[in-house]
Amino acid sequence: MNSPEAITVIGGGLAGCEAAWQLLKRGFHVKLFEMRPIVFSPAHKTPHLAELVCSNSLGSKVPEQAPGILKDEMRLAGSLIIEAADKTSVPAGRALAVDRNEFSGYIEERLASCRGLEIIREEVAALPDLEITIVATGPLTADSLAEGIARLTGGENLYFYDAISPIVEGDSLDFERIFRASRYEEAEGDYLNCPLNKEEYEAFWQSLIDAEKTPLRAFEDPRYFEACLPVEELAARGFKTLAFGPMKPVGLVDPKTGKKPYAVVQLRKEDREGRLYNLVGFQTKMTRGEQERIFRTIPGLNRARFARLGSIHRNTFISSPNLLGDNLQLTKKENIFFAGQLTGVEGYVESAAMGLLAGISAGRYVSGEIFLPPPRETALGSLLHYLTSYRGGNFQPMNINLGLFPPVPPGISPKEKGAFIAKRSKEALEAWIYALDPLSGRARGT
Repeated sequence: MNSPEAITVIGGGLAGCEAAWQLLKRGFHVKLFEMRPIVFSPAHKTPHLAELVCSNSLGSKVPEQAPGILKDEMRLAGSLIIEAADKTSVPAGRALAVDRNEFSGYIEERLASCRGLEIIREEVAALPDLEITIVATGPLTADSLAEGIARLTGGENLYFYDAISPIVEGDSLDFERIFRASRYEEAEGDYLNCPLNKEEYEAFWQSLIDAEKTPLRAFEDPRYFEACLPVEELAARGFKTLAFGPMKPVGLVDPKTGKKPYAVVQLRKEDREGRLYNLVGFQTKMTRGEQERIFRTIPGLNRARFARLGSIHRNTFISSPNLLGDNLQLTKKENIFFAGQLTGVEGYVESAAMGLLAGISAGRYVSGEIFLPPPRETALGSLLHYLTSYRGGNFQPMNINLGLFPPVPPGISPKEKGAFIAKRSKEALEAWIYALDPLSGRARGT
């Protein structure tokens, strides 16, 4: 029987909204705390729940790739975040990208339609002593709560630094210098491509090397997430690093020349109408003036108006392998569960995935039922296993990737690996979902 007291969820981001959804559809009452608009983080700009701040892309939707496998699993498990993404998607080639405003609006509307939800707009400064609570405050956890988490977990917070890409206004682009294409696709693609020849690339690279950077404060020790390095940090690693990274021209042919450019800067839609475009992979910590000057040297961006410039902020996460059980419950204080990027996952979908699991887990705990983690053969299970079983010397945030899954049997070729893992994961997840609730189908969201 469900507890008459509400389960508390702290944080109205993707993980918190997903956790709340999983609880609500199972009949629990939920108090969802969100500090905006009373207090804003350094990256958030709106008071809306589930605001996307770094990008509007939720990563690959290719079913044989790890991010696509995770999305398919979350659909099977009745994820609100993936449902919202599917309903508000915008063209982005092989990626699942969304209209930011429609995405947040859809989630708020779906949650508001549920009985038993109370949304409380205030900052939570300390963890509750007794209430069942899911902490999903994300990588920008407010200092007061972060300090409380550090005291409770018996050590300092781990952290790394993450950077946000600039966004430009679509009607300020010079389409005489830009062509539309997606990699390896013959038809007109979903990305805008700004081509650079070798001389233009060399000048752009040198400007990044020489650019004025935003200084860190004296007490800050930058530890960037490797998959989200600032573009100038990549440039500093060598002349060709960008040309083999976010500016790689592979799979693209400029129709004006009939040739592959030396390098490209890709722009991806931020909304359905193409009013805003994100500079893909161009997260940065350059000063605002330097960003405008340098990015306007990119072909096609000479008159660009920036709706948002790049920025840098601290991302906080806990040492989950030392603190959490495989039910995302704090081992030393059982009323506390953690979810989202705070657990040490990286990425929107991965964050929501931990919210999904934390919601299910907390609900079963309140009901006196055992939470069985998803099988290792699944993306959900593999990611959870990394968070709670990692035994290396330096725990760092992780995206979902095929390397987290159990090995495939001998005889499966590299080309067959993704498809095999996808099929195996679907079968394993379906069995797990059935085990959660074999009769009512509530775990499927039906």
